[in-house]
Amino acid sequence: MRRPVDHGAMAVSGYTVPWHAAAGTPVALHVSSSRQVRDVRIVRLDTPSAEFMDWHVGPTRDAASHREFDQGSFLKIAASELAKCAEISGVAFEVYLTRYDGVRVLFEGGALRLQLQDGKLTFIHHGEALQTGGTVPANTWLAVEISSDGDGTVLRISSDDLLAPFRLHRQFNLPWQPPSDDVFFGASAANDVRSLNAKFSAIALQTTAGRIAWTFPTLLPSGPLASTGGDRALLLEAVNQPAFCMTSRRWDGSSFDPRLVPSHYDAVHCHDDDMGSLQWPASYQLRVPAEAAAGVYAFEVGHAGGSERIVFFITSSLRCSPLLFLVPTATYLAYADEFLPAHLYEWMCEDRGHRFAIDNNLKSLYDYHSDLSGVSICSYRKPKATLRDDYNYPLCGCPHNLPVDLHLLRFCHSNGIAFDLITDRDLHERGLAGLQGYRAVVTGSHPEYMSIEMEHALRQFAATGGSIAYLGGNGFAGKVAFQDDLMELRRSPLEAARTWDGPIAEQSLSITNQPGGHLRASGRGEFSLTGVAISLMGFDGARPFTRTPQSHEPSAAWLFDGVADETFGNEGIVLGGAAGYEVDATDPHLGTSLDTIVIARATGFPDSFVHDATRWYEGGASECAARRCAEMTLRHLPSGGLIFCASSVAWCGALPTGSAMNDVGRITMNLLAHLARAKNQPAGCSGS
Repeated sequence: MRRPVDHGAMAVSGYTVPWHAAAGTPVALHVSSSRQVRDVRIVRLDTPSAEFMDWHVGPTRDAASHREFDQGSFLKIAASELAKCAEISGVAFEVYLTRYDGVRVLFEGGALRLQLQDGKLTFIHHGEALQTGGTVPANTWLAVEISSDGDGTVLRISSDDLLAPFRLHRQFNLPWQPPSDDVFFGASAANDVRSLNAKFSAIALQTTAGRIAWTFPTLLPSGPLASTGGDRALLLEAVNQPAFCMTSRRWDGSSFDPRLVPSHYDAVHCHDDDMGSLQWPASYQLRVPAEAAAGVYAFEVGHAGGSERIVFFITSSLRCSPLLFLVPTATYLAYADEFLPAHLYEWMCEDRGHRFAIDNNLKSLYDYHSDLSGVSICSYRKPKATLRDDYNYPLCGCPHNLPVDLHLLRFCHSNGIAFDLITDRDLHERGLAGLQGYRAVVTGSHPEYMSIEMEHALRQFAATGGSIAYLGGNGFAGKVAFQDDLMELRRSPLEAARTWDGPIAEQSLSITNQPGGHLRASGRGEFSLTGVAISLMGFDGARPFTRTPQSHEPSAAWLFDGVADETFGNEGIVLGGAAGYEVDATDPHLGTSLDTIVIARATGFPDSFVHDATRWYEGGASECAARRCAEMTLRHLPSGGLIFCASSVAWCGALPTGSAMNDVGRITMNLLAHLARAKNQPAGCSGS
């Protein structure tokens, strides 16, 4: 249904297209506001203090106003398409009802409407309701047919459930009227009720010239679907981004791979809270100056009650530094607008972005749909209300993701550490070419999600002499895929301890048809790339690190030049220390290379920190207790590069501010200065 944006928590919301851009290219701001916009300025966020840029932001003809959301997905055959075929004598489809409440529409076409309420089916003809009797079962595949039967209209519904077979056959003394208006599956033309939570498959029209049918592909289509049969192809539209590559009536459990049995995955799952790419008009335009420095920027939209910042990224088009910062936009997008239901999670602080998400029924890739299936696909063409420089994560009452990464970048600027910048989406598209010419790639605090292409490019980079400074925790873990402005994530049962648990049969990504879940399940990521993976997660006090004897060996001692104490990291903006929130540790059984050395370890975590559910401790409780740690590691590669792992989401937050310095800052300075000393360091900027 269409609903106005609820601006109770935030007077302004919006998004940019594109989300990341190079110098000299345009960026458009699409914005909704409940208050009159006073001004729009560009502010740079990654410098020690916010810098307002003297860049011209021009209004378009579509002034900022109070916009609307369309929520709920459904299927539609337009009347203009129906006009292309012979007279229709029947409609058939398969449906798998999931959880819903209130009144919903199963099918609507012309004078006919099949309506559900609390499982009861009502046949409506020209607005007159005719009860069909019985309750239509959910969570089983149903075959539905509405057709002409002589002078009347017949409705047939049947299931294949052997234990509880369902049959409904109703003959109505009503003249069959072929639909000539738009035909809807799971919604109504008037858009007067919420759309239906259900899977659909095998939609077909019976005409006087033969059968016209649609088969839903396993790969996510980029536009309407063409039919087969009949004189010409008719188009069916999947509205508002339902999930493709779903198990259908034909799935029998013999294979979990849609590439092998595509007919088992020819269904789409519609949800009443789906929201595809928004189509708000652009209200402001910016052409990024050709001389603009790469970095993190925002449109600051001012109004009488304050302002909001809508973030975008300017990437490097010239190589000016041996260090390249990798912006984890996939992680930002996965977390954006997370619900964090209060009855499930104790909030340690308030955040207006989460309130905005709840008020507007937005969903992150950590959330459930209303029928308890997981949210698996999203777009950057939507408000990302939690992606702000002043954001505080309610689970830990402190900054998370973007503001922690900004803390790192501001530290670099304050201490003369030059870097170029690339987003992970750039890396996905460009591969190794996006990294070539750099000495090292530097990550932020939480590069959790990556595509196969991103991870492979990093692996190639390290194999050819490049270094990786992994300054975060729980990184290189979840597999994602991209198509245009969309990102998809299918979670595996291994992740059930932390978020929604997708059925293993529906783990394949609709964008690629590759298995989703953990990168490690595909022989990549985490252990085989960096040597560490998440070991603990908790939202209480962070812990300091203590050096190991191996850290004093020449291969690692340089990292600690100027560090007087064996223990360091007792302060920070993330839970008050250097090791916290999510921390990593080694595990040779799971793939840590034998040449990986542990140079510091954090222990003594509160009991509230939980172990990663995917690890197995053959020694039982005693070994499990001994492994309640975070392990900072260093690995010198045969290629000449190295991989450093801070192994904590809180590490970047433990860096000092401004002109101050602490041991975490000294270690980070030593690391980045070492990595910047390339044998063939570029003397100036060169084309990328």
